[in-house]
Amino acid sequence: MQFQQLQYFVAVAETRHFTRAADLVHVAQPSLSQQIKSLERELGADLFLRARGNITLTDAGEALLPLARRILADADTARHEVQELAQLRSGRVRLGATPSLCTGLLPDVLRAFHDRYPGIRLLIEEGGSHDLVRELARGALDLALVVLPLPTPSPALTTVELLREDLVVVSSPEAPGRGRRTVRVADLEGERLVMFRHGYDLRELTVAACRAEGFEPDFAVEGGEMDAVLGFVRAGLGVAVVPRMVATRSGRGLRVTPLARPGLHRTIALAHRSDVAPPRAARELQRMLLER
Repeated sequence: MQFQQLQYFVAVAETRHFTRAADLVHVAQPSLSQQIKSLERELGADLFLRARGNITLTDAGEALLPLARRILADADTARHEVQELAQLRSGRVRLGATPSLCTGLLPDVLRAFHDRYPGIRLLIEEGGSHDLVRELARGALDLALVVLPLPTPSPALTTVELLREDLVVVSSPEAPGRGRRTVRVADLEGERLVMFRHGYDLRELTVAACRAEGFEPDFAVEGGEMDAVLGFVRAGLGVAVVPRMVATRSGRGLRVTPLARPGLHRTIALAHRSDVAPPRAARELQRMLLER
């Protein structure tokens, strides 16, 4: 049974005339009649009683008509939905990002994307780079913003460098050190640090920088996510090393001090699976992130 045969059958059933039905579906009448006969042979039953000037449905035709109309309607709906998706009127994007990027980079970009494509659902998953790489590999995400180098290099992923971000030191305005224009990593020796949980890229980067200066960092509080760390710093529990974008966006109630050269930086990349092209909506978000 072919889709075209059902179209011809419904046209004849509605017009009760082979020639008018052929005009309706823009096909030659002999071709339409041949397709109807082929459909009848496949079904093993006549669909029309053909009397001169009088075409009526048989019992088999009456049974098929609502089913054929439903199939044609479903096909039209499917065509419409695919076209809507192709034109970015509907669909979804599954984006993973580290919590600091969700706070600093993404709000403005996602707002611009949503304003342009309001029918696209944005599904955001926060996590460390290690977790996001795993979710990408198993197909749970379309794109992910990760910190380079990846914790475990994966040949199955394609990464495009997005930005190189400075890190800064945040502290309570009441903490000692008011007026310092910069701070060195070595100056963090003896400071009580508010530290992120294990698996956080910023934790590994900060600890490695302190060890490179010859000391082990002293943690006042550890184990928090970004919002918790900033809150603990505001409360005067210690200082923290955070991305400049986060400090700028969340700087109320915080003193923000740049790190002296060469400073600390991190490289943010946009990653997706190499073996599967991201959906069109994800590719459009990728373009907006790269052009930001």
